[in-house]
Amino acid sequence: MTDLATTRRSLHGVAELLLAGPQHRASGRIELRVAEGGFATVVAPDLRVDGTELVTNSVRVPLAGRTYLDVAAAAGLTAGEPEGVYSGGPGVRPGETIAFDAASLTALLRGFADGDRALREFAPDATPVLWPEHFDVAITVDEVNYGVSPGDGYLGEPYAYVGPFEPREGEFWNAPFGAARPLSDLDGPITEFFRAGREQL
Repeated sequence: MTDLATTRRSLHGVAELLLAGPQHRASGRIELRVAEGGFATVVAPDLRVDGTELVTNSVRVPLAGRTYLDVAAAAGLTAGEPEGVYSGGPGVRPGETIAFDAASLTALLRGFADGDRALREFAPDATPVLWPEHFDVAITVDEVNYGVSPGDGYLGEPYAYVGPFEPREGEFWNAPFGAARPLSDLDGPITEFFRAGREQL
């Protein structure tokens, strides 16, 4: 059975190799955005993940069980990461096969949607960005990063975080980069955690 980590890695690969890479080669931009059913590019080419499919202006291509190269070819794209922009991405190669677990995919995409909505409510003047390197949706306000990650090497499940540029000390600040809480452990809306972090600052 495909687990959360494998699904997250495959989805991260889709974001980097099939959306951010083609967008960067066309426009020089790497940032993505959360969209209904998944996530999308912010400028041309108009590409979007809708659940288990890659959607272009002309085709819908199933993702699961195919390599990134195969999906790209079917969509008229060239698979590949944004070159020379960052290091430390997921390390997914275009020849790998995309593998999704349905429940895990639903949880990850719901985390992005909930995070995007919470960030917009918390800071209406800021535009959330889904970054292809770390694969988190985030904003920066007054030298503090607020965001939601689908999980990573620090914490293996979706979590919200508050990351001030300057380190803080105290019970609230439980992560090397600031404060982090698994979405499953939050007692209230994600926005309340962001507000609590702002108050702690």
